Amino acid sequence: MAALVRVVKYQGGIPQWIALCSGLMQTTLAQPQCGRMLYGTFQRHRNGQSPLNKVCCGLIQSVSMVKQPNRRLHHTHKVFTAKDVAQPSEEKVGPFTKIIEAMGFTGPLKYSRWKIKIAGLRMYTCCVERIDYEEFFNRLRLPDTLNSWFLVAQLHVWMCLVRMKQEGRAGKYMCRYIVYSMWEDVLQRGKVMGIDSYEMKKSVKAMVQNFYASIFGYDEGILSDDHVLAGALWRNLFSRNCDDPRMLEIMVEYVRKQMQHLDAMPGEDLLLSGEVTWRPLVETNAQSIVKPALPTYNDAGL
Repeated sequence: MAALVRVVKYQGGIPQWIALCSGLMQTTLAQPQCGRMLYGTFQRHRNGQSPLNKVCCGLIQSVSMVKQPNRRLHHTHKVFTAKDVAQPSEEKVGPFTKIIEAMGFTGPLKYSRWKIKIAGLRMYTCCVERIDYEEFFNRLRLPDTLNSWFLVAQLHVWMCLVRMKQEGRAGKYMCRYIVYSMWEDVLQRGKVMGIDSYEMKKSVKAMVQNFYASIFGYDEGILSDDHVLAGALWRNLFSRNCDDPRMLEIMVEYVRKQMQHLDAMPGEDLLLSGEVTWRPLVETNAQSIVKPALPTYNDAGL
């Protein structure tokens, strides 16, 4: 710009000025402010030679027509959904495994199958032996029958199924034996109670229908708000015979905290040991859920 002022003051040598303007044009492309500075300089020398004014006016028009690259600012107004959150990667399997699993067989798993079967049996045992069913019957006013026991047991089995399905193909394989152990236990309990085989067959058929209907309702409730979950508990656990909203509130809180408690347990420990712990039905000390103690097992997974 200092060279430009000197040329204007000189008021001569128009060819030299044109050459200078052509070189200045290249510099102006990278400096957006030069156009305004040139315009102010030419206004101060408006009464100069006409050829100089014509050249300068042409230069100003050329500078004004050049589109300067604008810097784009990043603005985010997108509301992130569950699909935008990073999801755990699916377990990669080969084409042979896909073919045999499509035929109904099970391909090679991360751990041996007998370890997973034993862990599934242990997990179902935790759903039966580590639950105070008498407290459920008394506090929720449920009749002390085999059906009531099954309704409480299937709720805990469903929570274990939801947790283990997050562990890929090995977790889904384990879910089969959890459900298999449950039906075997139901049949054995019916025999011990002396229920007739014909009546037991009818009861098991009704339990199977109730089980799969309950799973669908509980899945919808756990993915929705507390109102939907309370409706699923009212239909399945209480068999639509609950008129006290406080009982539904207790069970909704119980399911939410149990799911959070199970999610805190490492998946590999659950696949190898199958041992789970449960929070009490009613918390005596209302605190956040403490990280559960890790189970112990030997090298053989036992």
